[in-house]
Amino acid sequence: MSVRGRVHGRASAEIVFWPRAAWFSGGQVSEEQDLEEGGRPRKKGVDRIEAPARALVLVPDLRQRAGRDEAAAATQRDLEARLEEAFGLAQAIDLDVRATLPVPVSQPKPATLFGAGKVEEIGETVEAEEIDLVIVDHALTPIQQRNLEKAWKTKVIDRTGLILEIFGERARTREGRLQVELAHLKYQKSRLVRSWTHLERQRGGFGFLGGPGETQIEADRRQLQEKITRIEADLEQVKRTRDLHRRQRRKVPHPVVALVGYTNAGKSTLFNRLTEAEVFAKDLLFATLDPTLRRIKLPHGTDAILSDTVGFISNLPTHLVAAFRATLEEVIEASIILHVRDISHKDTEAQASDVAEVLKQLGLDPEDRDRIIEVWNKIDLVDEARRDVLLAQAATESPGGQERRVVSAVTGEGLPELLAAIEARLLGSRPVHELTLDPSDGAGLAWLYDHGEVLERHEGEDGTMHLTVRVADKSMTAFHQRYGERIQSPLAEN
Repeated sequence: MSVRGRVHGRASAEIVFWPRAAWFSGGQVSEEQDLEEGGRPRKKGVDRIEAPARALVLVPDLRQRAGRDEAAAATQRDLEARLEEAFGLAQAIDLDVRATLPVPVSQPKPATLFGAGKVEEIGETVEAEEIDLVIVDHALTPIQQRNLEKAWKTKVIDRTGLILEIFGERARTREGRLQVELAHLKYQKSRLVRSWTHLERQRGGFGFLGGPGETQIEADRRQLQEKITRIEADLEQVKRTRDLHRRQRRKVPHPVVALVGYTNAGKSTLFNRLTEAEVFAKDLLFATLDPTLRRIKLPHGTDAILSDTVGFISNLPTHLVAAFRATLEEVIEASIILHVRDISHKDTEAQASDVAEVLKQLGLDPEDRDRIIEVWNKIDLVDEARRDVLLAQAATESPGGQERRVVSAVTGEGLPELLAAIEARLLGSRPVHELTLDPSDGAGLAWLYDHGEVLERHEGEDGTMHLTVRVADKSMTAFHQRYGERIQSPLAEN
């Protein structure tokens, strides 16, 4: 498949990066650039540095290299989808993306990732388009980042750096900001490259008695480590607070149903539809970041807590998963995990694999058939032929044994069946009772349908109703008070 780069509109947008990003990124800042408007030297490492507006997005195409490895080729993502995702990531922080270009890479170069010819060719594009920021949709080593910045004479960030910028802009709560800051500091700790030489080496002691002191980069790294230690202590307090909240919920008890999935799979839209909340939901990568919990009522009156959190993405940095562990523990502790998939996306299988990898990092089994339900969202966006195929696939058991539900969070299609499946999972371990009602007891029958689950119902010759029911824990007291001796002993469910 031939994929060409995309040249986008010229509208300019002034943006500002997250404060620490520009300072710690290792970018080359000249003495002329490092001046305030009045000509006074800018205080190093304190003031915000305005980020450029014009951006060029590069997507390394490693398919030629992966073609020699069957295992790698089997998991290779569609290049067109990668271009769209890279462009979406750049747009998520309102960059003026001038072009999104695929770059063939047959053999990654340790110094620059790309070959010398490609580096020179891209440099000409950077100069011609007056590009201020180059985004490489791939992990770059500190050496590669530095060398590319020297070659192109502009700022360069990799995929991880861009994701951290987005997270820094999206975080709203104190907890979210702490987690983003921790991940950012850990990422930048190995990328300290200072362009100025003041305080390059301080001498210890007096006169010639002291040995050489610490270099400026060592001082910066020490300060970073002190901040990391302080933030980790703050996050430990966040973790204790969340543990306390979970213990309080267990006393009620309300089971937790957690939403996980690739970013932009429609989790927040589904969350809003099920809870009637107003969480920000938009066709945008990482539209929401901070965790949100709301109560939902299942078809037969059972209450549950629905949890929405940050979306996953391919090549999600390990240290970012670790930083967000306090939030993601809501997923670890959940009774049921809804894996929301954008079934209309051409890379839906690869996205599902990426989510499975993150679940493994959290210590969860992505093939746990007892806890995980796959939710195939956005069925309204597929054509009729593919829709029939998906419905047939969902009706059969998946290779891992997980239950699959086809829904549309926008239109509401399939949501009643999804809620019924959640309730069946939650109530499956509760005892089943039998009782008999008079044919005139319509109010009693209605109560059972509202507060429990009627599994079987048949009428005797005299018109009496024989029922097999399962009732939520919170309604058991009222159940016994209302029906008393008519309730038979709990039955073992078949």
